Amino acid sequence: MKIAIVGAGLGGLTAALSFIKRGFDVTVFEQASELKELGAGVQLGPNAVGVLYYLGLEKILSQYTTPTEGKNVRLWNTGQRWPLFDLGTLAIELYGFPYLTMHRADLQKILQQEVLRLKPGAIVLNAKVKSATQNGPRVGIEFDSGSRHECDLLVGADGVHSAIRASLFGKHEAKQSGIMAWRGVIDTQKLPSHMLEKVATNWVGPGAHVVQYPLKNGALMNFVGAIEGQRWDKESWSERGSTDECLNDFVGWHPDIQTLIKAIDTPYKWVLKLRDPMSSWTRGSITLLGDACHPMLPFLAQGAGMALEDGYILARCVEKYASAIPQALQRYEALRLERTERVVNGSNANAKRFHNPALANAQGAQAYVSSEWHEEKVKERYDWLFRYNVEAVDV
Repeated sequence: MKIAIVGAGLGGLTAALSFIKRGFDVTVFEQASELKELGAGVQLGPNAVGVLYYLGLEKILSQYTTPTEGKNVRLWNTGQRWPLFDLGTLAIELYGFPYLTMHRADLQKILQQEVLRLKPGAIVLNAKVKSATQNGPRVGIEFDSGSRHECDLLVGADGVHSAIRASLFGKHEAKQSGIMAWRGVIDTQKLPSHMLEKVATNWVGPGAHVVQYPLKNGALMNFVGAIEGQRWDKESWSERGSTDECLNDFVGWHPDIQTLIKAIDTPYKWVLKLRDPMSSWTRGSITLLGDACHPMLPFLAQGAGMALEDGYILARCVEKYASAIPQALQRYEALRLERTERVVNGSNANAKRFHNPALANAQGAQAYVSSEWHEEKVKERYDWLFRYNVEAVDV
C-alpha cells in the first residue's frame, strides 16, 4: 500500500511516523523548501504526550520539554492569582502522562528526524499540491510543478488553507472571530527573577487575555496576548508588528505584562478566524486531519493535541482495516468527529470566559473566577480531554 501525506506539520509527521512504525510505505509532501523554525510555544496535555510516548519519543522529548509545575489564572491589572490545576506529578498520577510545554519547532524536528531515520527520503520538499482526485481505487495528486503522484491512500494534513480539503469539499469559508493575537518568544535572561517560575499562567481581563509559559527548560518564555478587535485580515503567524503597537493594546495591564512585551525582540500579529466544524472530511481513499478538517481557536491549548491524536488513530484504523481503505477512513472519521467538535466548541467558550466584562475590577473578578474556575468546573472542562488514550480507543 502506498500512502501519501500532504503537509509536514505536527499532524502530518505524527501520522507518517505512526504509519511507518506499523510497516506502511509512506511519503510526505511538503510545499516549503525547508523545514525551518515556525511558530512558538506549544502546550501538550497528557492526551498528546501519550501519543508521543507510544511512538517511542519519551527519552528524546525530555531533552526539549519543560516540566511545568502548574497552571494559574491571574487578574489582568492586580496580578491576583488563582490555581487552575496541577501539571506535575499529579497529572501523571491521574492521566498516566505529564503535561509538557515546548517549542513547536523542536517537536517538529524530533518527529521529522525520527521519520527520516526510519525511512530516509520519506519527506519531499518543494511539493506544492494543486489538486487531488480519486481515480477508481487509486488517488492522483497533481503538483504546481506539473508532476503527478499516485497512491492508494491520501491524507490531507496541509493546515487551515488545505488544498486537499478544497479539492474534495470546496472552499471552507472563514468568519471573523473579532480577536487577534500577539505572540513572541522571550529570552528569560531579560526577565526579573520573580517572573521565572516554571508555571503556565493565563492572565484574564475584560476583552483580552495573555498566556505565558516557559520553554527549553526555562531558557525562553512563550507569550501570546489575545485581544478583541479586528484591524487586519491576514491569517498568518508571520505578520510583524511593533513593540509600541503591542504595548498600546495592553495599557493598564500589570507591570509584569509590560515587562514581557518589552522583552520580545519581534512581536508577531496573528488574526484568529472561525470555521464551522465539518460534518464529514473523508471521500473514498482520501481523508483529512488536524487543522485541515477541524481548525480551532487556541484557547483550550489542544490544536496540536488533536492533530497528534488524529495521526495516531488514523494509522491504527488503517492497520486494522488495511484490506478496505474507505472503511478504515470512515472508522477513523467516526472516532474523531465528536471529540474534535467538542474541542472546537470548548475553545470558543474559553474565548468568552477569558474576556468576560466581569473581570474589569477586583471585586467582580473574585466572584467570577471563583465560579468559572471552581475545581468542579475545571475538572468538567479538562478531565475528559486529558483522560483520552489513543491506545485504549476501540478502533
